[in-house]
Amino acid sequence: MILIRQVGGRWRLLVTLFGALSVSCATPPAPRSMPEATPEVQAPVSIPTPIPAPAPPKEIRIAAVGDIMLGGTATPELRKFGYDYPFEQTQGILKQAQIVFGNLEGPLTDGGKPATSKQYVFRSPPEKVAPALSRAGFNVVSLANNHTLDYGPEGLADTRAALDRAGIGYAGAGRNLAEARRPLYMVVDGVTVAFLAYSLTFPEEFWAGVDTPGTAFGHERFVRADVKAAREKADIVVVSFHWGQEGKTELRDYQVQLGHAAIEAGAAAVLGHHPHILQGVERYRHGVILYSLGNFAFGSYSNTATRSAIALLTFRDGRWQELRLFPLNVKNAEVVFQPRALAGPEASQMVGHLQQLSLQHGTVLENHDGSAVLVNDGG
Repeated sequence: MILIRQVGGRWRLLVTLFGALSVSCATPPAPRSMPEATPEVQAPVSIPTPIPAPAPPKEIRIAAVGDIMLGGTATPELRKFGYDYPFEQTQGILKQAQIVFGNLEGPLTDGGKPATSKQYVFRSPPEKVAPALSRAGFNVVSLANNHTLDYGPEGLADTRAALDRAGIGYAGAGRNLAEARRPLYMVVDGVTVAFLAYSLTFPEEFWAGVDTPGTAFGHERFVRADVKAAREKADIVVVSFHWGQEGKTELRDYQVQLGHAAIEAGAAAVLGHHPHILQGVERYRHGVILYSLGNFAFGSYSNTATRSAIALLTFRDGRWQELRLFPLNVKNAEVVFQPRALAGPEASQMVGHLQQLSLQHGTVLENHDGSAVLVNDGG
């Protein structure tokens, strides 16, 4: 506001707006707020559910050998070198498998009464043999053979007790027939494997009865029923037979009949022994039959039981994939009760022998660096 004095002494109030003149000293108006930028609308991103990687196939290996008897004429050498001695040269093969099987020929006992009706009776010290078998990798044996009751029911009971203490499973013999026919179940990496074992050898009084101890006799009706029942609980069923004729490569008709019956009922593999020498291999349907694996560590100086093999069976997801047979020298005059793997020309010669025996059953084995190989191609 400005007061201006006019002529005549009067004051006149003059109010003047200085809007235009006082721009430089006036408070600037508040700036207008700019609208915020509208965010860009994006389409929703679809994140796919990750597909889990397929689990690797579960691979199970079973190593199998023939007759084991750590007594007899081997006793002096075993006392001298120890009961681990027979397995020192084959550890590398046996340790490739999670399950190691053999036929335990003769009881593990210091007691009992020897059978009087037999020419040969065997037994081995339980506190020595059972731990040695366990250290070698054996975790299942067959007791279904013609020497299990060489020292009577007491010898069988001692054998089972010694194996229990060593953590070794067994099949094929018991306090009665039902127990002798009972399968042994083993679980490896979530895969269940069942073992059944039968004897078809004399003496007849060694066969278990309804209320008497002994071995499971291999009636075909027993085999079919037992395998079928075991297959309902197990992914893999393996059947062991003590059968055939000693020292002969030719099969008896019942060997083929029972071997086929076991496979037809659901078994994946049949393991044979008793002849003390090798017999042929047959691929039958979905399974494989090893008619005789011969001797392994066996306490006798036999002139006929000179060559045998370790079988290595590979399964993937419960299905048989490959059989590999490693030829062995078991001539005790040379190896002194310590089986040894053959190599070079000697191994190839034995593979050729197995090839000839197996061709009789329509089965072709291949020679892979001195081992006999059969592959399941799904046919």
